[in-house]
Amino acid sequence: MGRLLEGPYVRRWQPYKKTLEKVLKDPRMAVGYLNTALEEGEWDAFLLALRNVAEVHGGMSKLAREVNLNRENLYRMLSTRGNPGMRNIFNILNAMGFRLTLLKDEPLDKAA
Repeated sequence: MGRLLEGPYVRRWQPYKKTLEKVLKDPRMAVGYLNTALEEGEWDAFLLALRNVAEVHGGMSKLAREVNLNRENLYRMLSTRGNPGMRNIFNILNAMGFRLTLLKDEPLDKAA
């Protein structure tokens, strides 16, 4: 059975959470993880991804202070039942050093 992930971040048979933490410490990998969650189109998945990245990049308590929110509210906001407004999402991303960018969805065949 082959490895699902390869590279400097992953050791064989390492628990998922530890592997995810190692991967998400790299800001480029964190951006890719968040972008993939957004591209999947599942808001719950994006909120969970955002929470995972926040936990690795300083923790939820630090983030709550930076965005001027109660820690419990931040946890609730980034849960599957969460419904944060765009202003909160922008503030959270900004506090972690990220920004949201929109791109026009272009067809693969531009001649069509």
